[in-house]
Amino acid sequence: MADPAHSIRSHDTVPVPASLTVLSGPSGVGKSTVVRAIRRNCPQIWLSVSVTTRRPRPGEVHGREYFFVGEREFEEMARSGQLLEWARFAGHYYGTPRAPVIATQRAGLPGLLEVDVVGARQVRAAAPDALLVFLAPPSWDELVRRLTERETEPADVIERRLEAARAELRAESEFDVTLVNTSVQDVCAQLVALMTAQPVTKQAE
Repeated sequence: MADPAHSIRSHDTVPVPASLTVLSGPSGVGKSTVVRAIRRNCPQIWLSVSVTTRRPRPGEVHGREYFFVGEREFEEMARSGQLLEWARFAGHYYGTPRAPVIATQRAGLPGLLEVDVVGARQVRAAAPDALLVFLAPPSWDELVRRLTERETEPADVIERRLEAARAELRAESEFDVTLVNTSVQDVCAQLVALMTAQPVTKQAE
């Protein structure tokens, strides 16, 4: 089990409870795994489902992991303001539908978005009171291992993801809190604590 003193870092005053929590970090760090665990174990947390133009991976279900759409439909959603944030990455579009997020905020429910670093910046601009949480790998070598062992993408796509991950890791200081993904169970507990306004202790750097 991870030592909590080394697995959570608060960069500044942590705004809890937040009206909206954003989970981000480099590709391969385990964001989707954390979200799946929260979906199974924390029904009180509303999870945003993103829209993407990439093809489903084995086991993914339309409307659960993502809404899978064509490029023309995605671009129309972006043009008409239906997306809170969106970006193009590794040859595909990804975005967050705006209406469900607004409805969840109005209902006062704890909501969680899983987005990339570019998307997190867009959410911060659109919703300054959102809590931005950065999910970091235990080490660079571990991140490389997780990406290369997926075996779901060709080598050139993995290389682009690694290049992007280097830049994304440099963005950590833009976030309110960092959680180090040494244990999915610990990360989920820490994330739910943040979203439900339980106390978070700032760690010395």
